[in-house]
Amino acid sequence: MKAVTWQGKRDVQVVDVPDPVIQGKDEIVIEVTTTGLCGSDLHLYEVLGPFMTPGDVLGHETMGRVVDKSPDVESLEVGDKVVIPFQISCGHCFMCERGLQTQCETTQVRSSGMGAALFGYSSLYGSVPGGQAQYLRVPHAQYGAIPATQDLPDDRYVYLSDVMPTAWQGVQYAGVKEGDTLAVVGLGPIGDMACRLATHHGIRVIGLDRVPERLACVGALGVETIDVDVDDPVDAVRTLTSGRGADGVLEAVGMEAHGSPGASVLQKAVGLLPDAVAQKAMTTASTDRMAALDLATSLVRRGGTVSISGVYAGTHDPLSMQELFDHQVTLRMGQANVLRWVDDLLPLAESSSDPLGLESFATHRLSLDEAPHAYDIFQRKDEGAIKVVFDPSA
Repeated sequence: MKAVTWQGKRDVQVVDVPDPVIQGKDEIVIEVTTTGLCGSDLHLYEVLGPFMTPGDVLGHETMGRVVDKSPDVESLEVGDKVVIPFQISCGHCFMCERGLQTQCETTQVRSSGMGAALFGYSSLYGSVPGGQAQYLRVPHAQYGAIPATQDLPDDRYVYLSDVMPTAWQGVQYAGVKEGDTLAVVGLGPIGDMACRLATHHGIRVIGLDRVPERLACVGALGVETIDVDVDDPVDAVRTLTSGRGADGVLEAVGMEAHGSPGASVLQKAVGLLPDAVAQKAMTTASTDRMAALDLATSLVRRGGTVSISGVYAGTHDPLSMQELFDHQVTLRMGQANVLRWVDDLLPLAESSSDPLGLESFATHRLSLDEAPHAYDIFQRKDEGAIKVVFDPSA
């Protein structure tokens, strides 16, 4: 089968790899019909390369049709269309029973001290082959696979694998309710979707970014926008909030934020080290680019909440504890517990009115063969690339 594979820093290639096969109980194999390119994939493209091996299959936003299953999978049949959450979880452990599927105790990658195994996401998370491919093997399928039962376009369902639950968890963790003000830092796919979900629920949203296409996209939704290269974002948000700041702030950028030149140099220097040395450095003495998180903590009002959806991996990141403590700020963060939020989101995905605009959410629909180009323009924020999805059949 064709698959998008990591071959080195900023080097992804589409190659032929063996088709996946059933390896044990509670598994299915799907023929992938749609698969997404996520901002998290760019961390593998750049910073997290030391944890990758040439040939690793990428991708964790996947849906498709069941083409094979182990005999014990009774809830699914060959031909069923399903969405696959980006994390692999069992459904019956202590963590899963508490809605913390990203901490699943059955699939935790204890060798690296990380949480649940993830599709297509480095040795840190189990080196599980990902879904940017023609076929995908899915462990713990009876619990994990989300049935897509209505005859609707894939765009209505595929974002349930990551984008929608990540954005919704970010909004929920921000502690905002109808009538409150939410500032969203970073208007890529997660930030954009968070704006859609928050406005749908009557929350006032202020969106901050520096990319004109992103600002225009959420502005068309009725979001108040701030170009951080034009206006002082802190002054602008305070002007819009009676001088207090936002009730909640959702940080949707992560470890590779613009405006962090020192940390950027350090990240690039570590990337030049031999993998074994780089892995040690990154798991014991690393730092992230903190500009977006620093901005988020400056935008929130006293007593408010900062919700972190952007991926961070630093072990020695500096935070102003004086400011956070004095302002009585709550921090919440973490990868999305996809299945925790499906009941909230599935009705929106299946609604006849498409209230979130899911069918037009993707800015680029490409073939797998175009993956190298897709990664390039997505990283450079070029050609209006806000959300890219692949059609493996094209």
